[in-house]
Amino acid sequence: MLDLEGEELTADEEKLLQRECVGGLILFSRNYSDPEQLRALVAAIRNSDPEILIAVDQEGGRVQRFREGFLQLPPLHALASHYETDQERAQQLARLHGWAMAAEILHYGIDISFAPVLDLYNSDSEVIAERAFAADVTVTTELARAYIGGMHEAGMIATGKHFPGHGTVVADSHHTVPVDERSAEEILNQDFQVFANCIDLLDGVMPAHVQYPAVDVECAGFSKVWIQQKLRGQLDFQGVVFSDDLSMAAAQAGGNAVQRAEKAFAAGCDMVLACNDRDAALAIADYLDSIAHPGCSKLSALRAAPAADVSNLYEQEHWQVAVEALSEISASP
Repeated sequence: MLDLEGEELTADEEKLLQRECVGGLILFSRNYSDPEQLRALVAAIRNSDPEILIAVDQEGGRVQRFREGFLQLPPLHALASHYETDQERAQQLARLHGWAMAAEILHYGIDISFAPVLDLYNSDSEVIAERAFAADVTVTTELARAYIGGMHEAGMIATGKHFPGHGTVVADSHHTVPVDERSAEEILNQDFQVFANCIDLLDGVMPAHVQYPAVDVECAGFSKVWIQQKLRGQLDFQGVVFSDDLSMAAAQAGGNAVQRAEKAFAAGCDMVLACNDRDAALAIADYLDSIAHPGCSKLSALRAAPAADVSNLYEQEHWQVAVEALSEISASP
């Protein structure tokens, strides 16, 4: 899975998307100006490769790639204060949040929003913080399951990130290699437990570029212990494992672009993300072509299957209910 440079698909990018080893595309804020432009871009992408997975990070709060003309989504942590006063209503709000986010993305022909964040809340975190539902395992689990239910109701698969938990460490893996110095028992009974509690609802999982020395010296995205033993073995996860972006600073400790891809695949990742570094993406593509990588048959199942006609999304009564719910979430008690 790779990215695009701007708001229109170039001739070179069109050829790149048609390469057999390229199975996905992720959109960023630089690829968006307004809804009409997005429709045209998605149409061009689909014309180039009808089967390609199109993804985005549209969590809400500070991580929302499409803003102008889109519903402004509150951060997931805004739900925590509602849970303190009314648990049942908080779960209803979480479900509506997940549905509205997914339905609007599907409305524009995009398959996946990489969500939800299942990390535990920690106000000191430089990269997660309010992106997380809560600091408590039970609260996070209940809100996350409701949110995923809303995504599924709209017709979108759910991808839990960042396995086995990025929220506790302070450092940002985009800029350095975070190290979680807790004991294995602490990690497995806290952050990891959220994923265990939600694993039956997840279609995808994205490991963290974080090292957990008490469990394995490799960061989770390059770790056979975390992906094959813990995720596949212990949790019996049968879905797709996406690497986090291999161009992030935390991943670069794994070597050059091809070496990082090799390590991610060897650890058990099904699809690797190579973003914001076209040379790295091309190097990985050339490598995959050279070894005739067979691909992953599970990926085709992730293409969106909207549960309802979303062509008239903004006129639906459900949409109006969701909009009101999001305003309620933003007005935290």
